[in-house]
Amino acid sequence: MRLKSKILIIAGSDSSGGAGIQADIKTVTSLGSYAMTAITAVTVQNTMGVKSVVSIPTNEVKNQIIYSSRDIRPDAIKIGMLHSSEVVEKVAHALKILKVKKIVLDPVMVAKSGTKLIDSKAIQTLKKKLLKNVLLITPNIPEAEILAQTSIKNKEDMIFAANKLIDLGAKNVLLKGGHLKSKKVIDLYLSKSDLRVFTSFRHRTKNTHGTGCTLSSAIATFLSCGKSIKSACALGIKYVNSAILTNPNYGKGHGPINHVNSMKIKQKFD
Repeated sequence: MRLKSKILIIAGSDSSGGAGIQADIKTVTSLGSYAMTAITAVTVQNTMGVKSVVSIPTNEVKNQIIYSSRDIRPDAIKIGMLHSSEVVEKVAHALKILKVKKIVLDPVMVAKSGTKLIDSKAIQTLKKKLLKNVLLITPNIPEAEILAQTSIKNKEDMIFAANKLIDLGAKNVLLKGGHLKSKKVIDLYLSKSDLRVFTSFRHRTKNTHGTGCTLSSAIATFLSCGKSIKSACALGIKYVNSAILTNPNYGKGHGPINHVNSMKIKQKFD
């Protein structure tokens, strides 16, 4: 398989392999592109929860981004866990130097287990320094509620919150509706001039660890290959749904999804 594009992933590490940098690399690779990384933090976790988070020095985060990209220029960038105001500042500065246009921000705030992964000051810095400087932001409902400072209970609330994010400076928003109590999952794309609702079947499973990381990385990969934002969102959602449906059922808690679900591996053994 010939590699289609190059993606830089800026995010935290998940020792269980289901989310974070590990999920991002698997996704980008599965979709036929080349993954580079800048690790912002190392987490100790499994499917039951997060035990600890160790920060990478912020200058080293910035250096990872710039040093890697000067040698292999990325076609798109995916941003995940930015746990402190200092790391948000460094990432924002590095992005100004790189001037890559296709940037997807997944504002990771809380782990699936409920562990908080970002502080309040970092949220404000993210809104001020990054929101206006990325192509697409992909919050889930709890994250959108924090960013837009509003409650979301239904599709109308999702549209209202997405509009507030646009008012704050976001160019494009994909608000993920998996947290709503509904028979089908509603994901909502909004820009200043367009609105699209994606509807998917809800799979009854506890194995959804890393779906947000996976979706944003998939979208970044599709964008890097020349797809429009709406097409990239639609394809990313399709990929994640298939990955959930074919999950391997690993672990005792919120297990991982199947990142290689789109790959057909045919191998003969002697």
